[in-house]
Amino acid sequence: QVQLVESGGGLVQAGGSLRLSCAASGRTCSSYVIGWFRQAPGKEREFVAAIGWAGTSATYADSVKGRFAISRDNANNTVYLQMNSLKPEDTAIYYCAADVPPLGPVGVGTAGRYNYWGQGTQVTVSS
Repeated sequence: QVQLVESGGGLVQAGGSLRLSCAASGRTCSSYVIGWFRQAPGKEREFVAAIGWAGTSATYADSVKGRFAISRDNANNTVYLQMNSLKPEDTAIYYCAADVPPLGPVGVGTAGRYNYWGQGTQVTVSS
């Protein structure tokens, strides 16, 4: 079992930055693939970024490439999502998710492939 707790959301102006954290607990959580997803009102949950257990393999949605960066600190069981140049369309609830690798190149971007989820943190970007 893995428990995930997100933090770091808030209200920011367009062009600003936020850093989200996903704190994981569980015996083998450092070996899990961690993904970030987001869900805006009235929309489906969408993939944002994912990172492998070693922290050397990162995948991003096209909409956030060059603006967001995912990283992990296995010593502290925490995954970060640094979000820069935020846009109003980035407004959503952001969730972190985890599962046992390998997820595959398609699986890492598929919400249904992850079995463990946090409660989410709200990010609001004002124009």
